[in-house]
Amino acid sequence: MHAPGDIRVDERPEPVIELPSDAVIRVTAACICGSDLWPYRGTDPVTEPTPMGHEYVGIVERIGDEVTTVKVGDYVVGSFFASDNTCEICRAGYQSRCVHNVPMGSLGTQAERLRVPLADGTLVVVPGEPTPEQVRSLLAASDVLGTGWFAADAAAAGPGKTVAVVGDGAVGLLGILAAKQMGAERIIAMSRHADRQSLAREFGATDIVTERGDEGVAKIKELTGGLGAHSVIEAVGTQESMMQAIRSTRPGGHVGYVGVSHDVELPGLELFFSGIHLHGGPAPVRRYLPELVDLIMRGDIDPGLVFDLTLPLEEAAEGYKAMDERRATKVMLTF
Repeated sequence: MHAPGDIRVDERPEPVIELPSDAVIRVTAACICGSDLWPYRGTDPVTEPTPMGHEYVGIVERIGDEVTTVKVGDYVVGSFFASDNTCEICRAGYQSRCVHNVPMGSLGTQAERLRVPLADGTLVVVPGEPTPEQVRSLLAASDVLGTGWFAADAAAAGPGKTVAVVGDGAVGLLGILAAKQMGAERIIAMSRHADRQSLAREFGATDIVTERGDEGVAKIKELTGGLGAHSVIEAVGTQESMMQAIRSTRPGGHVGYVGVSHDVELPGLELFFSGIHLHGGPAPVRRYLPELVDLIMRGDIDPGLVFDLTLPLEEAAEGYKAMDERRATKVMLTF
């Protein structure tokens, strides 16, 4: 990204092993994330040409001398944060906040090859050779599925619970899938887009609410006997979406917030008297990856359905444009 709205496919130096804990992979598929649209739209600053992307799957081509859990030729998927998976924070299940974390977005995964720091703690080996459909789903696991899963987990989705989902992008849609897998009894998708409503129902939504803001909150209350949902997923990151999530939650309920926060300020007194639990942030995708890979390879879930446009890497600029204009929910880039 050279500037807001200016995406170019440029030649970059081949990545090499820089540290003995590194691996270099040949990326077989990458994708564009909703969070990539913040700088594309000029909300986040772009001051120089910046490598893009933080989601990836691929085949290991080289490993450093200290790498032991992956080998050359392995098909792997990793999180959007590299982590050692051994520090005290990682062992507590928060690998995205690893004391040695490296944001993969700083390296740019929308590329033919990628250096993965802390390979042992970051990469998960996929058993066997995945089909094209499984590749698509494994790519989703690298961020949006893992993030949706964390959101549902943070919101304490489970049997007997009503879950409301604010945001109908890929993360919100996969939060619905996760809540369904966790046994939620009722799942309310807040969406105004017919194609996304259809996929939401396929993933497990039982109700659709098209209203937003205070009207959306009122509708959630109406559907829940005036109480609000037990569990609410916030998957946007704006002031309106966060307040909509908080106000849609019943006292004692849980909000799992994973939308990248932009100018969100919480009213302390309202939060105090709401009696709700707030938990979220950058998803510790590495915590869930082994389970998610297993579910995908067994055919129990098909999160790759969120990809509704596939383009070659050379056409990445069109992919950004399509997502910006809401002509696509999520774009997969192939090599």
